[in-house]
Amino acid sequence: MRKNQKAEIRKPEILENYYQVIIREGLEGASIGKIAKRMNIHPSLIIHYFKTKEKMTIELVDLMIEKYEAPEFLNFSHVSDLNQRFHLLMDTLFSFEWSRTVNPGVHFGFYYLSFRNSEIRKKFREMFKRFKSYLVEELSLYLSAGIICNTDVEGAADMIVTLMEGLEFHANFLCDGQPFESFAGASKQIVLDLLMHSAENLQ
Repeated sequence: MRKNQKAEIRKPEILENYYQVIIREGLEGASIGKIAKRMNIHPSLIIHYFKTKEKMTIELVDLMIEKYEAPEFLNFSHVSDLNQRFHLLMDTLFSFEWSRTVNPGVHFGFYYLSFRNSEIRKKFREMFKRFKSYLVEELSLYLSAGIICNTDVEGAADMIVTLMEGLEFHANFLCDGQPFESFAGASKQIVLDLLMHSAENLQ
């Protein structure tokens, strides 16, 4: 097998194990040595592929983004009934399963790093821009079909992303023992109320 073919196979495996080590140890506790131990390989092999932990961390952001964007969750093209498709989208966006496509500890850890690393911040911004564009496209479809009536789909998409990102914050700091689904359901209802009223009536 050629060298670059080996790298294409080996690097994703190393990154996935790095991701798992971060879940267990946190960003500050994750090391090349611990990743190598988990994989039962020599640390030099990891260094061979990534050179430094910082470069490996940057590449891990791409893996995290793949998990976050999770196309298997958001592909509703097979649903011909647009009203059903709309409600499936809302149910998915505010579900526990969607929220955990990325481990929250890893997600918030990289969010913290984005304030210190411009490359990570750029990747985060691009990820959220793609997700917002997806929402704007979907909401525009439902607006055209008369399922929603708020014409400010850009503002609605911003609100959806903000509420979604706040679910894990609430679950970790404000839930007071309430199940995740309780606040998620309330957040979804806020979005439904927003979408079912015209932008003019909300001003």
